[in-house]
Amino acid sequence: MTELFTEIDHIAIAVNDLPAAIAWYEEAFGATVEHQEVVDSDGVEEALLRVADSYIQLLTPTREDSPVAKYLANKGEGLHHVGYRVKNCAEALAAVKATGGRVIDDAPRPGSRGTTVAFVHPKTSFGTLIELVQE
Repeated sequence: MTELFTEIDHIAIAVNDLPAAIAWYEEAFGATVEHQEVVDSDGVEEALLRVADSYIQLLTPTREDSPVAKYLANKGEGLHHVGYRVKNCAEALAAVKATGGRVIDDAPRPGSRGTTVAFVHPKTSFGTLIELVQE
């Protein structure tokens, strides 16, 4: 089988206060926001802090019914998911389905930064929510 992951795109951290989280990363590590965007379809605002060729993605909900709002209510702040870059999101998603894996997105969809994304359910991936990211 061909390797579908090309590299880690981001590590996502759910936070209650995005400006405070950004300020902490700036003060503690000298990190700066490279990209910030509201993703209405997911009900989140994200800030991307570059680390080498990857990002730390700080996420906060923009509405109470978003998956990130539910995550924060149930688990509190912390690691939300890992985003892996793939050459072809549809191919990677099909590979998960072919193994009997559970997916959150039945088909790839638009993501932030003009990417194409799909999520793999954490029950399939040993407790970790996975985002497949095609640039």
